[in-house]
Amino acid sequence: MIATSLRPVGRNLGTLSFASTLYLRPILDLLLAEVPPHWQAELRLGLQEALVNAVRHGNNLNPAKQVTIQFSVTSQQYLWIITDQGCDQDFDLDSQLNCQQESAAQAPCCDSECGRGLYILHQIFDRVDWNRYKRQLHLYKQMKRFSQPIIQ
Repeated sequence: MIATSLRPVGRNLGTLSFASTLYLRPILDLLLAEVPPHWQAELRLGLQEALVNAVRHGNNLNPAKQVTIQFSVTSQQYLWIITDQGCDQDFDLDSQLNCQQESAAQAPCCDSECGRGLYILHQIFDRVDWNRYKRQLHLYKQMKRFSQPIIQ
């Protein structure tokens, strides 16, 4: 089940929430509905990685828990705030993000302690912020006039 509050008239912030499941196609379709077609493949990859992390590591695949996404779309910037409810085993995203920032220029090797997913997020989004107290991942993408997606 998907609950939405797509952007009401006069506001640029929408909200979408869903039970922790890896069936993400309809969620991604809704989140990317207003994204220009030439950016959709790249942003779909990044958002899918972030949502899988929220479902698997954040909510531990518990379908009784929700993932909530707030999103804002303007002509110059896209923002997604992904919130999970957490699980008993606390996934240490802080140390993962710190590790990724240290080696952001190179992809992690297969046996690396740092996840390749965070490397992907840093390649796709202009800014990636994690608030562990609110269990929120903020993803920002600036749309520059002449910028091109990585994936074409």
